[in-house]
Amino acid sequence: MSKIVSNGLKLSFAIVSSNLILAAIVKTQSAIAHQVVDPTAAVINSSLNSQHQPHVNALIAQSIQAQVVQVTGIKLNPTANGVNLILETSGDLSSQVSTSSYENTITAEISNSQLNLPQGKFFHQNNLSTEITALTINQTVNNKIQVIVTGKSAVPMLGVINRDRTLTFSLNTPKNTTLTQSNSTPRRSNPEIDDPTIQEIIVTSQKRQTSTPVYTISQTEIQKQGSNSLAEALKGLPGFAINDAGFGADIHTGTYYRGHSINQSVFLMNGRPIGSNINTYHGATDLNSIPVESIERVELSSGTSSTLYGSEAFGGVVNIITKQNQISPRVNGVAEYGSFNQSNYRLSYGSKIGAANFNLGYEKLSADNRYPVPAGAANRDSNGLLFNGDIATSNYYGNLTFPLNSRNTINLNAYTISSRRGLLYFGFPLQRDRLDHDTLNVGLSSETLLGNNDDSVLKTILSYNQDYFNTYGPTQNIYYRTGTLNSQAIAARIEHQWQLAKPYNLTWGLDLKNSYLTGEVSSTAPNRIDLNETENKNRLQSAIFALNTWKPNDSIQVELGLRQNIDSEFGTYLNPTFGTKLAITSNLAIRGSWASEQRNPGLDQLYVYDTVHNWLPNPDLKPETGSSWTAGLDVNFSRNLTGQFTYFGSSLNERLGVQTGKWANIGLVNTNGLEAALRYRITPAWSTFINYTYTDAKIETGAEKGLQLGLIPFSVAQLGIGYERQGWQLNLFGSYYSGSRRAIFNNPSEQTTDFSPAYLNLDLTSRIPLTKNLGLTLYLENLADAAYEKANRIYQPGLTFRVGLQSNI
Repeated sequence: MSKIVSNGLKLSFAIVSSNLILAAIVKTQSAIAHQVVDPTAAVINSSLNSQHQPHVNALIAQSIQAQVVQVTGIKLNPTANGVNLILETSGDLSSQVSTSSYENTITAEISNSQLNLPQGKFFHQNNLSTEITALTINQTVNNKIQVIVTGKSAVPMLGVINRDRTLTFSLNTPKNTTLTQSNSTPRRSNPEIDDPTIQEIIVTSQKRQTSTPVYTISQTEIQKQGSNSLAEALKGLPGFAINDAGFGADIHTGTYYRGHSINQSVFLMNGRPIGSNINTYHGATDLNSIPVESIERVELSSGTSSTLYGSEAFGGVVNIITKQNQISPRVNGVAEYGSFNQSNYRLSYGSKIGAANFNLGYEKLSADNRYPVPAGAANRDSNGLLFNGDIATSNYYGNLTFPLNSRNTINLNAYTISSRRGLLYFGFPLQRDRLDHDTLNVGLSSETLLGNNDDSVLKTILSYNQDYFNTYGPTQNIYYRTGTLNSQAIAARIEHQWQLAKPYNLTWGLDLKNSYLTGEVSSTAPNRIDLNETENKNRLQSAIFALNTWKPNDSIQVELGLRQNIDSEFGTYLNPTFGTKLAITSNLAIRGSWASEQRNPGLDQLYVYDTVHNWLPNPDLKPETGSSWTAGLDVNFSRNLTGQFTYFGSSLNERLGVQTGKWANIGLVNTNGLEAALRYRITPAWSTFINYTYTDAKIETGAEKGLQLGLIPFSVAQLGIGYERQGWQLNLFGSYYSGSRRAIFNNPSEQTTDFSPAYLNLDLTSRIPLTKNLGLTLYLENLADAAYEKANRIYQPGLTFRVGLQSNI
């Protein structure tokens, strides 16, 4: 096996090195291509719908002026390729403009400006041209204007000119969509133009249109919710049921996506894997410790995404996109204090040095969580307070993007996590175990436009991930036990996105991953001393993948994917996927997907004894296999009201679990569910959303046949309504949970077939602008001031608060 590891490492480095050399060759040989568009504007080449990577994110380099400029008028001038949008201003609008795209929409935010039109602070017009269906302009927070442009079949191309007290956006939709460049400087639309007002733009790849819904939560929405961790941020998205978030968060109670555990979904950071597939000693992807300050947005997808990112995605794929491409110097800071000695400090800085852009950040969160809990609650001490529920995390992250030229870009980003917390769940009489978790993740990537066009993009990624888990504590205050898992992985990825012809896009490539696990077990209990051990195991995994997307017109899209996996322990296996989407009208689309899945047992489940829980490993475990599927509707009820409705299902064979103290394959689980997501903008200042998820995860074999999987609620709903204007924010969020079955470690009067009581929780968040760049934040959780059981024997305290200052300089 050591030879496999050595050879795998050599191959990983060889693959990436060869592609970096290829990028250097292309750098010297590629000619800069030009497109003929309106000659008055530079172009953001963001028209593609074939990408699998996230949104366009463009930044225009300008110094930020202290004086806020008023936008007093709007003109629309048709051009041969689209329309010019002219904003008339009260002064020189030397501001930073940032853009992002989603499906067929591009959004530009203009900083340091206010919308002051004769008709108010809102403008909308439909059908600007044959290819541009809608334009919306409104005022948002912190002296920002938002320009939203929607294309008929592709993201509109957008260029900017700043001259003579006007800011002109050139809006064009190209007839032929091609692959979008990433992290590169755009080409001028006309090589003879040398206009100093045309500003430099840096572009990153956008997310492709898919046959399954893609749910996104942005940094702004995370801030509105007052989320302190990724777990808290994801609670508001369809499909998720997160028990271990917020006060009393404990890893035993679980995170579930469409009825599947956290290790049955794929988690990515900027497109590279971060999951450890650890299942013992409280080891798993720790969403409570991932810093929110570094997050630009989070995207959820499923269906054919498993072809690209991993066949173990029974639930789906979660991709965390971090902040990148900051041009003008920007400092963000947060300082908060709240109930039960909760403190939260965040600081980030982004800027540009030469051609390179960078972001750096730090975040620290701590709380003692000593609050009253009722009799029967987990870890209730003699004073009636929660015991051992404290938490302390600190995080560092950094990102560096360097464009070698207009067709070659490299990126380096990394983060570290240090988490220290107590464990709650057993609590008979008191749980005193502690969990230390340290993480290091580093990724180096390159992206190259091959040839002289934009229809062939080569991406390479080399990454390293380490998760160190250490659980330790006394047994009945007599004996001492400790378990340590040191999980490390080196991964390499080559991905080629290629437009073979106008209706055909092919994404294909190679994944390679070498995983190592060191497990150390020690206990002074006489009946466990013989099981003390140190295990060193490794696994080599590789996969060849190909996803073909056929889109003959604007109404039809068909996707077919194949992923051939090779595992040093479980051999070879093929996982196909299929997806389709049909736009019946411009306001109604139907879609569906199917994916074959396989998740292999973790190295800890196979080989490492869990002395904390007294669980024996099982080297004879089989992989979990099965399939997942979706069917749904996307509806535009009106200009301001949209909805996504999805039926999801899965069949999981050979489910892994603990049976009589030993890991085993314990049977079949069939899951069926419904998701509904509605978004409604009432006015430019008021908006609302409703999410609902119904999950029926039914056990089909064994002693619990016919029961819902433990701790997974049947019904989860979220409601939000918010007001936002000129820096003021007021948001009300409601959460409803119902139908969560008790699992293990119940009170004597409770059965494993009982259900925890349903609950409704209301939170209020607000922001009050003190100055242009400084705001006062206030978060009130559980407005009803009633303690409730949010998971089996884990309780939420009554009304709590957080107050703080938020700066953006």
